[in-house]
This record gives sequence, C-alpha cells and structure tokens, in this order.
Amino acid sequence: MDNKNVFVAIALSMSVLLFWGAFFETPRKPIDQKNNQDVERKVEQNSIAPTITQPQIVKKLTRAESISNSKRVKIENENISGSINLQGALIDDISFKKHKQKVEGEKNIIFLNPANTENGFYIETGWTSIGNKIKVPNKDTVWRVKGNNTLSNNSPVILQWNNKEGVTFEKRIELDDKYLFKISQQVKNNSNSSIDLFPYAQMTRNKIPDDIQNFYIQHEGFIGVFDDELKEDDYDDVQEKKIVRESNEGWLGITDKYWMTAFVPETGQNFKSTFLYEDGFKANYIINKPTTINKSSSGINELRLFIAAKEVETIDDYASNQNIKKFDLVIDWGWFYFFTKPLFFVIDYLFKISGNFGTAIVLLTIAIRLIFFPLANFSFRSMAKMKAVQPEMMRLKELHKDDKVKLQQEMMALYRKEKINPASGCLPVLIQIPFFFAIYKMLFISLEMRHQPFFGWIKDLSAQDPTSLFNLFGLIPWDPPSFMIIGIWPILMGASMWVQQKLNPAPADPIQAKIFAFFPLFLTIILASFPSGLVVYWTINNILTIAQQYVIVKKTTVKTN
Repeated sequence: MDNKNVFVAIALSMSVLLFWGAFFETPRKPIDQKNNQDVERKVEQNSIAPTITQPQIVKKLTRAESISNSKRVKIENENISGSINLQGALIDDISFKKHKQKVEGEKNIIFLNPANTENGFYIETGWTSIGNKIKVPNKDTVWRVKGNNTLSNNSPVILQWNNKEGVTFEKRIELDDKYLFKISQQVKNNSNSSIDLFPYAQMTRNKIPDDIQNFYIQHEGFIGVFDDELKEDDYDDVQEKKIVRESNEGWLGITDKYWMTAFVPETGQNFKSTFLYEDGFKANYIINKPTTINKSSSGINELRLFIAAKEVETIDDYASNQNIKKFDLVIDWGWFYFFTKPLFFVIDYLFKISGNFGTAIVLLTIAIRLIFFPLANFSFRSMAKMKAVQPEMMRLKELHKDDKVKLQQEMMALYRKEKINPASGCLPVLIQIPFFFAIYKMLFISLEMRHQPFFGWIKDLSAQDPTSLFNLFGLIPWDPPSFMIIGIWPILMGASMWVQQKLNPAPADPIQAKIFAFFPLFLTIILASFPSGLVVYWTINNILTIAQQYVIVKKTTVKTN
C-alpha cells in the first residue's frame, strides 16, 4: 500500500512536469471571429489614432549583403554590437557580445536582422498622421547623421530629416552600458500651420524563429503588461487574429527563451497596442492623443527600448531603477514565481562561491535534502515498517482470504499496533512536488545556466547529456539520431531510481509490481532529452535519498507476534 502511494506520488510529480499545461492552464476557447472583431472595432473606435501601415519589404538578401549595401551608424558598448540603418532609421543589426552561438564557438548570438533578410527582425519608431496629410518619414526615408556617428553608452547619435514642407524630424538615440535605448523624437514645425502627429513604435519579425521550442514550460512570443496585467500571446494566436489593447501604463514586446525586445511608451500617455501578423509578426503601439505642434514651435515624444539578454540581475535592476511595473515577468518564472525566483537567487549565490554551476546544483540539492530531512525520516520510517510487516500482512491475507471484513479489521489492528499510517509515505513526496517543479522551471529558463559546464563530458548544463548508450558513449564512431541519445547521467538517474525502488515494499499485486519495475526505465528514456542540469539534480537527490532511506530501514524493527 505504502509503496503504491509513493510511486503514485512520483507519477503525479512527473505528470506535473510533463503535462502541466494540460492540467493547470485554462483551455483555449474556440475563437469567435465576430466577437473578436467587435472587441477590436470597439477599441479602435475609442481611439482616434490612425492605423500604422508600412509598405512590404521584399526579403531577398543575406544578412551580410543587406548590411554592406546600406549606410549605417555603428552601435557598440560592453554588451551589444550592431548598427542602425539610415534608410528608415531602423535598428536592425544587434548581436550580444557576451553570449555565443555555440559552447566553444566564437560567433556571438545574432538577435536582430535587416528587414530584407529571411530572418528579419527590426525596430522602427516614428510619427504618423490622420489621412497622411503630412509627409512623415517611412522605411524608405534616408536620414542624415548630425554630429557623432557611433552610438555608445558615452555618446548618443542624432538623426535628422526634413520633409521639404517646413517640418524637420529628429531622433536622439541614447544607449546605456547594457541593453537600454532611450529614443527622443522631436518635430520642429516651420510650416505655415499647426500639425497633429501621433508617435508610434513597432517591431517586426519576418517569421517564427527556427529555434523556438514551443514547450509549455516557458512562453515564447508576444508579451506585455497593460495597466498592471500581464498578457502573453503565442505566435499562432496572433496569426489567427489581431490582438488590440489600450492602456495608460505598461510595456510590450516579443520574448524568446533567452532574449527579448520591449517598448516602454512615455509615462502618462494613453496608448493602443496591437499584436498582429501582416507580412510578418508585428508588435506596436501608438499614442492615442495627437501631439499638436503649432507653427514655429516643436513637439517631442520619448520612449524606452530594450533589446536584451534575459539576465535576471539586469532585468530586475531595470524594473526597479526604471520604475517599470512587472518588467521582471519578461522572464517566465511561472505559477510558482514566489518559489522559483528565490531558488534562482540561492543557486546563483552558490554558483558565485563555488565557481561551477553544476557544483551549485549539487549544493542546492544537499540543502533541500537537509530542509526535508525530518519529513523524509518520518516517511522512510513508515515505509520501512510497511516493508517489515509484509510477511505478517501476507499471513493475515491467507488466513482471512474468505472474510474480507475480518481481514480489514486485522490489518487495521496491525497498523495501530505498529503505529503505521499507510498514507504517510505519500505525503512528504507530494509536498516536495512544488520544489521539484520550481527547480526544473528555474534550470530550464535560466540564461545564467546556458553554456555552463559541469565536470567531465558535460559542457552545457542547459542541454541534454551528449553521450549515448547506443554508441557505447563515444567508443563507436557513430552519431545516433536524437531519440537514441541516452546519456550517462540519465542512466545513472534510472539506476538510482531502481535501487531506491528496491528499498521500498513491493506491491502485492504482481501486475503493479511489473509496472513499477518498468518505471525507472521509462523515466530514463523520458529524461534523456531534458537539460543535463536537471538530471544531475535528480540523480544526486536520489543518491542522497537512498543513503538516508538505507540507514532508516536498517534501524527500523517491528514486533508482529
């Protein structure tokens, strides 16, 4: 009975891990196109701001060709490098200098790409007007650099364009030492009449990224906080319908597993945000109230733009220092936010003092085992007693096989005599499920674990164990397909589960016994593709559990006569 409860608990844990989305996420309702259109129409009716439209850009060039064929302003600081395309004033070339594409590679992560490339991902800012009454800059506009032609954390750049109708547009772009761009858009009106303009910003991604995982554990796609409410929309959601929201405060953008872009509109300005698919995926906003610029005067609008690696400390600093509500949620901490994030700070501290992320995982595992030590002792003592009384239980079953009521009475009497609670072994395991899921979540989403090595053959704890049983762990010169990569650490994990299983009382039902005997093999195969950091955690946890349980089993005795 107790053994059954324990393994049911383990199965529940795996269910939470593997099927969280199915159990806890709200099922999507069928899309009511009419209602969606009505809501969208209502939002747009409440706003007088015009729709942001831009001509399609034909995608035909390689990244190198596109960059070399255009006039540009260089971008450079300690964390990013790239350039601004003077045609359209597009920020369309950004690489992260401290993050490499491969563990031992030299190429930096390339995040933003020019519009006329297959993987185009670019940022545009500007002004628009109702009915296009005023000639405003667009993607074909060639801007002039005024002064400095390199954007860094110590030197902003100023871009300027005159529409030949008495109106001059100017962009002042600043960059801090990490990932924050501040863009001030100024309009000088020297025409004969006042003008009304609406400031906007838009990011466009030509296609869904090739490396998107589409895994329920982490959101990748459109994200934003509107009036203190977090909204997450998948790429397929946006392909199905345009999503329009209005807000007085917030931010919006597109997030990948490790990287993100986000706009923060000027504080105090009501804006309309739109996520849509139209010649690419677009996330934009437009200020609802026009900026009126009288003749011989000027108007200005400011916005903040983040093009960032999702480093926890950096994102938290921006959220706090820039006073951006819930900006830290751009990192998907999940349902156990209150649990997962503190665990990250613990493991990050252990990493800083140990110098190895794998060692930090081991130290965290030991710390968690110590926290649960008394509870585990209680559980293991109960399981040991259950195992010890099994012969007596079998005797009672044989003696009262024709009298179920008497059997039940005798069994309950035995439990009372030996102070055994059949369910006590299950409860501690259930309590640990949130810990397990939080650790898994934290290890899965953490950029800080990316490309971090452990000892031996593990060069990247965020990737699966690269070794495989089917080529004898590299002794045979053959690269097996991905589904056949079952590494050393998953095998060690499965073996530790098998040993742990032997310390527990066996199910009386032979069919159940066979199912439970198969369980370690099943988890070995399933977890082979998981991040090796998680498998290391689980293996070490199993080994510590085995040691603790073995001692308890040896010390536990019962009297059944």
